[in-house]
Amino acid sequence: MLITTIFYHTDNFCKRSEKELSRYFLPNRKRKRKTRLTLSEILTICIYFQCSGYKNFKTYYCQHVCKVLRTAFPTLVSYNRFVELQREAVIPLRLLSIYLNQKQYHGIAFIDSTPLRVCHIKRSYSHKTFKNIAAKSRTSVGYFFGFKLHVIIANTGEIISFTITKANVADNNPHLIGSLTKTVTGKLFGDRGYIINNKLRNNLFSRGLSVITRIRSNMKNCLMHIYDKLMLKKRGVIESVFAILKETFSIEHSRHRSNTGFLVNAYSALIAYAFKSSKPKVNLQNKVLLDAIS
Repeated sequence: MLITTIFYHTDNFCKRSEKELSRYFLPNRKRKRKTRLTLSEILTICIYFQCSGYKNFKTYYCQHVCKVLRTAFPTLVSYNRFVELQREAVIPLRLLSIYLNQKQYHGIAFIDSTPLRVCHIKRSYSHKTFKNIAAKSRTSVGYFFGFKLHVIIANTGEIISFTITKANVADNNPHLIGSLTKTVTGKLFGDRGYIINNKLRNNLFSRGLSVITRIRSNMKNCLMHIYDKLMLKKRGVIESVFAILKETFSIEHSRHRSNTGFLVNAYSALIAYAFKSSKPKVNLQNKVLLDAIS
């Protein structure tokens, strides 16, 4: 079962990371209430929500976890208590998402961003949960209020790097590009929003990363290898990844009641995607691509 696989990897991660985390955090001298659910069980319940088909977490917890999964989690707590326990799951979920997704990669990669809307743009002035945190921005289909998910994927569909920023952070922000591509070398394909200055391009090229984009209409034309042109047409594979994160999983919705809930939901969706068996990919053994290389 998928839930058994998720718990196996989550429990192993918690056991290995507990000793490491204790080296960097000061000991808590206050009396801490011992929870009935272990940290690995809390993480598993949060991650499995993304695979359950439910769109509302309360319904999922009360109707599915407390009834169907009662034998798997015999020491369940009330829904209100579980919401409190979720606060302790933010940092472990972040670390687990990095552990499962971010990895050293050399080859063909694609970069893009997608909006994470937290409410309708017309209700942004009265929105309280993310006041002074979320921001307004514009996409090709209009304005939105919320955040941005920046992702780099391999040609196999695996997420190799990601970050979440405010909506008004530009895609070609030098600090953003630098942090996203720390472990990526090879060729990175993006849309026109990732046109970068020559200084950043040369810095990335010096450590083995070539950023390839189309040019704008007001820019001088330049020669491009036919293989790179064909790979730019395959860039739409990353849109399929975003569609899975938003439709199959629930990385984007407008029912958040806290910043913690937003982060738990986002990291859980990214982890659930890592456990997905079939992912959209680009076949590099395609005859047309092989002929372009030769």
